[in-house]
Amino acid sequence: MLAESVFHTDALARRDRFGSWRERFTDTLAPSEITSPRADDFWARQRLVHLEDAWLWPVSLCASRYRRTPRLIRQSDPELLHMTLVLPGSGAVHVDHNGHRSANAPFDLYFLDTSRPYDVRSDGDSPLVGVGVEIPRSRLQLPDAGALSGVLGRRLSGRRGFGALLSQFLVQLSDETSAYELSDAPRLNGVLLDLVAGLVSRELDAEAALPPETHTRNLVLTIRSFILRNFRDPRLTPQTVAAAHHLSTRHLHRLFQPEGVTVAALIRHRRLEQARRELADPALLGLPVQAIAARCGFTASAHFSRAFRGAYGDSPSEYRHAEQRGVSLSTVRGTASPRGTSAIPAG
Repeated sequence: MLAESVFHTDALARRDRFGSWRERFTDTLAPSEITSPRADDFWARQRLVHLEDAWLWPVSLCASRYRRTPRLIRQSDPELLHMTLVLPGSGAVHVDHNGHRSANAPFDLYFLDTSRPYDVRSDGDSPLVGVGVEIPRSRLQLPDAGALSGVLGRRLSGRRGFGALLSQFLVQLSDETSAYELSDAPRLNGVLLDLVAGLVSRELDAEAALPPETHTRNLVLTIRSFILRNFRDPRLTPQTVAAAHHLSTRHLHRLFQPEGVTVAALIRHRRLEQARRELADPALLGLPVQAIAARCGFTASAHFSRAFRGAYGDSPSEYRHAEQRGVSLSTVRGTASPRGTSAIPAG
């Protein structure tokens, strides 16, 4: 499991809650002047996940304000780039930073530089819900540090392009930290850095200055996300994936060679995993196996049955019957993924 610590005010005396949160926030990000209209009745919940040299922290807390002043910067500066993804349930988050002012709603993103003053506050008496990320500024590969000025404090979309990829990654990782081993942290850290660099560079129109290896990793992540969104389409093949990204099929295959999986295998894996989930879903018990196969992108029932048996060791019908009896074949067999696909990470 990834290294993780949990903080919540529930178990603290009411008089100690706000002070404890101020200390926790200072240790997480950087010293700031923190105020709240509910300081006497404060609540906060935070998890802090360590990914090598970056930190991820899902958080929900009541209305509050954070001001980083020049005096506090002179006293202590960890030289971090901070990013917040605002999540549903949050009120608007108002940011005043580096000459930019923005009001951020759920699935918006904004960046802060701890070396520059900022003022961040949640809207009125609304809670603040989101995922914070801390990255050493030196780890972000950009043409020059001054380029960041163009994104600091701005409202960026987490619903399209690299913003959507980054949002999906943060939400999934926040929700499923137990699905990863401690040894996965360096790779997850690399994915996070690449996605942040891709988003910042696209916003700055500086993508051409990124290192070639970052370009390649960003393109692979984009293709994985495309497959995840479109795997139900029976017309999805390596050829159509390549065409959608203006690549030759040969170039597409070269991109995925270091991944240890072919594009065809990745598509098949997504389809089989979705079919397995739907076969085990009691709400879909009345849906014929052939219909589930079609829903998941398989055009021929016989091909689906052979692929499913090859992946899980039983036919789709046998698997469904066992799941309905409460016997999980994945538990009995010691695997919940199709055979030969254990190296395929979530995209």
